[in-house]
Amino acid sequence: MADDRGQLASQVRDLIEPITSRFSAGRARVRLGVNTAIHDDTAAELEAFARPLWGLAPLAAGEQAVPHAELWAEGLAHGSDPAHPEYWGEPADHDQRIVEMAAIGFALALAPERWWDPLSGPERDRLARWLLSALPRETSDNNWLFFPVLISLGLDRVGVPYDRSLITARLDRLDTFWLGDGWYADGPTERRDYYVPWAMHFYGLLYDTLTNGDRFKARAARFAGDFRHWFADDGAAVPYGRSLTYRWAQAAFWGALPFAGVDVLPWGQVKGYLLRHLRWWSGRPVTGPDGLLSIGYGYPQPALAEQYNAFGSPYWSLKAYLPLALPAQHPFWTAEEEPAPALPTVLAQPHAGAVLMRASGDVTLLAGRQHHPWIRHGAEKYAKFAYSTRFGFSLPNGTLGLEQGGHDSMLALSDDGGAHYRVREEPADPQVTADTVRSTWHPWPDVEITTWLTAAAPWHVRTHHIRTARALHTAEGGFAVDRDAGTDRETGPAYARVSAPAGLSGLHDLDGRREGEVLDCLPGTNVLARRTALPVLLGQLPPGEHRLRCAVLGAPDGCEAETAWRELPTIAHPPNTTHPTTGNGT
Repeated sequence: MADDRGQLASQVRDLIEPITSRFSAGRARVRLGVNTAIHDDTAAELEAFARPLWGLAPLAAGEQAVPHAELWAEGLAHGSDPAHPEYWGEPADHDQRIVEMAAIGFALALAPERWWDPLSGPERDRLARWLLSALPRETSDNNWLFFPVLISLGLDRVGVPYDRSLITARLDRLDTFWLGDGWYADGPTERRDYYVPWAMHFYGLLYDTLTNGDRFKARAARFAGDFRHWFADDGAAVPYGRSLTYRWAQAAFWGALPFAGVDVLPWGQVKGYLLRHLRWWSGRPVTGPDGLLSIGYGYPQPALAEQYNAFGSPYWSLKAYLPLALPAQHPFWTAEEEPAPALPTVLAQPHAGAVLMRASGDVTLLAGRQHHPWIRHGAEKYAKFAYSTRFGFSLPNGTLGLEQGGHDSMLALSDDGGAHYRVREEPADPQVTADTVRSTWHPWPDVEITTWLTAAAPWHVRTHHIRTARALHTAEGGFAVDRDAGTDRETGPAYARVSAPAGLSGLHDLDGRREGEVLDCLPGTNVLARRTALPVLLGQLPPGEHRLRCAVLGAPDGCEAETAWRELPTIAHPPNTTHPTTGNGT
């Protein structure tokens, strides 16, 4: 049997090593680059100091070699000392420091012998006072409520008393975000993204394990059955939502299950989900020449960053290594890795407002509920029609024209002759059936569009019922395909397709009125491929009521995809779309 535990431990050490030369003289700050996040430089340097502990603490708890542990011990002593020039500062309400203090609480809870016991009495007192200062502070009303809880777990482990009512109140508030069926919302919002597995469930399982409780375990067990549908056979997870620069934290949930002893799936299956995901990331260009993790997803892509991402943010990915805290004899480690089991081709997940579709080992998520207008590129991260493990999704790289817009898996609309386009930003009135997601959206106050997205693996079908008081140019995109290794392109009346080694992407206009075209998107727009080609359907609509329909294919390149391209799916008209006039689609 392969030494999976040893290999993962080596991965942590390899990721940590480039950081160690970036410590400040007092070891309390880690400077990995220039901070462009919304929080101050001190908080950013604390973030880069603290987030590696998500990987180092499991190493220590599992009695494995921890590289340079003394750097973090010295930093804890100086960073929490108000008299030291590298003092981190007391956290304010909604302060990024509270986020990073949670990682320190986690480290103290798992391995106090590494980062508490080496401190002197006065140093311990100062560290305790600094951590305690976070407990009464207000946090964002979402997964942030768990951060004081994690801090309290560290305080419990080292014997520091605190006001437990502060923690009880936060746990009770977190319970109000529970939706049932394994799902949380990330606060009183429509968002049900990776913060459900890598935050809400992950922290809940930490809490139950370290308090010998069972408040959260059954919820996580229920979620596991749904979450496995987000992973392709090769280990890729659907890129969707915010904070994608945390990369393989997408699989942190699979490591938290064995840590908490939640054996809802065979350990070999759970192990497979985690290890396949880590292998999928292996070899991808996610570090710079200095070995530091970059901001981006499939490659360094600063445009992907949210406004809260600083240079240390990507080290949240180390949460995936939590099972290193388990002994080598744990059944998670002794189990043989199992391949991905056969799963349904189509599965609706109403809480997420999504239908997930599997074909040729890939996963496509059809989206119709979630949105996040505050974050950078919120519409692209949440409100596109489809997100693919093979093709990812794209971001705009400018505001003029289609090449800059990156409008894959979107219906883009222009009222100024094609100079500027608008897309779905905030889906409303979402409905999910067994194979279809429906939502309504308003790119302008006098334009209403209801969109149905129907799974017909390997295709999906899009139907748009449009009421417009203005003339519009329309451009509907398929999946963007990596064009670096060359492409074969075909366009004509009512269709466009691109095939390349990375896959085949194409669209058919089911009413035959739009024209096909293939665009070369600007470099650096797609989250997986640096340069892409995008098939689109182009048309024009006068004021009035219209219907647009198309079938969209995304598949691995080869004979199977070519056969699928010739066999259009047959989908019944969704309700209320059979009677509107079609208008002039040219």
